[in-house]
Amino acid sequence: MRILLVEDDRDVAEYIRRDLEDEGYAVSVCHDGAEGLRAAERAAFDIIVLDVMLPFMDGLEVTRRLRRQSVRTPILLLTARDAPEEIVRGLDAGADDYLVKPFAIEELTARLRALLRRRTGTATPVLSVGDLQLDPASHTVRRGAHLISLTAREYALLEYLMRHPGIVHTRTMIAEHVWDFPFDHASNVVDVYVKHLRDKIDSADRRSFIQAVRGVGYVLDDPDTADPS
Repeated sequence: MRILLVEDDRDVAEYIRRDLEDEGYAVSVCHDGAEGLRAAERAAFDIIVLDVMLPFMDGLEVTRRLRRQSVRTPILLLTARDAPEEIVRGLDAGADDYLVKPFAIEELTARLRALLRRRTGTATPVLSVGDLQLDPASHTVRRGAHLISLTAREYALLEYLMRHPGIVHTRTMIAEHVWDFPFDHASNVVDVYVKHLRDKIDSADRRSFIQAVRGVGYVLDDPDTADPS
């Protein structure tokens, strides 16, 4: 999923960015509150990870302004302050979760998964479409009893599509959420990765889980129940 990370310590930001990208997230990084606010206003993100102590505008004010603009993207605050009153201030400002530094990257990614489940209304952590299952906690993908090995980017693409089954996604939407870069319409990177996924998750005697919608993009659905038209 697409994450906006706002952290003024560049070493910390790089550490978090690298680990999140290794987990398959697409990450945009800003280093001050004003820049982070502009980024959140301009583009759609799945989650915002926001440090509290930031130059120009602190994380609490960024959160308040986004909520006043009816931006409902889940916000996870990062802070070195663990006093209960500080946590209450952050949550009352409109944040959805609060993580105290220093933290293990495993705890951060677990909290991100929980926020994504809450946002998408998915009670179970395992995503299922037909007999295709993806477990975000263990980063495993199975087709029935068969374990499927995917690269980090293939996994990120599959997770994005499986979180929105039956919904058509344009190539631009896919590129921005999975790679976090503006889509170049001359590029075939999305089509190449879709082909890689099809080769790994589909069987020869059934329709593909991922169908192309001519002139638009791709949709993932159960091939046994999807409308063949």
